[in-house]
Amino acid sequence: MGRGRHRLRPIRPAGQLEGDGVISQEEYAARAERVTRASGRTKDDPLVVTALTAGQRAWASMDANGDGKVTFDEYAAWAGAEAFDTVCEPVLGALFDLVDTDKDGALDLPEFTSLRTALGNPAGSIASAFDALDTDGDGYVRRADYLASVRAHVSGEDSPMGEALYSDGTTEAAEKVGG
Repeated sequence: MGRGRHRLRPIRPAGQLEGDGVISQEEYAARAERVTRASGRTKDDPLVVTALTAGQRAWASMDANGDGKVTFDEYAAWAGAEAFDTVCEPVLGALFDLVDTDKDGALDLPEFTSLRTALGNPAGSIASAFDALDTDGDGYVRRADYLASVRAHVSGEDSPMGEALYSDGTTEAAEKVGG
C-alpha cells in the first residue's frame, strides 16, 4: 500500500519497545495483549479474538518483506489513509471495543485512559487528547470520532488527538499511532 503525503519524523514505530528503531511481531502483538489485560477480558472472549485476528492481519500487511520486523521506513511506506481504512481501522476499532465496558460505542475518561495507556501513550497527554475528542463536553469519546481522529493523524491531516498526544511544539511533529 502506498502512502500519500505524510508529516513524518524519525520515531519509534508504533508499539516499538526496545529502542532499536524496529518493531518486532512480538512487540506489535503486545499492544493487543496489554489492552486485553487492561479490559479484564480473557483471550477466549470474542472481542479479544477479533482484536487479535485484526492485529495479525495488520502485521502481515505492514511486514512487507516477511522478516518478522518492521522498520520505520517500512512503516512509512505502508502507512496512510488507504492502510488505515483497510487494515488499521479494524484493529483500533476492536481495541476500542475491548475497553468500552458498557458497550455504548463511547469511552469515558477512565476507559480512554486505559486504552491509550495500554497503547503506550504518556499518561500526561491522555486527558488533553480526551478533551480534544470530547467536542460536545458530555464526557465521552465516540468510536467514530476516535477512529476519524486517528485516521486524520496517520494521513497527515489535522488531528486534535494526535496533536495532544504527540506534539512537540512544532507544526511538523506528527508521530504515527498506526494499526
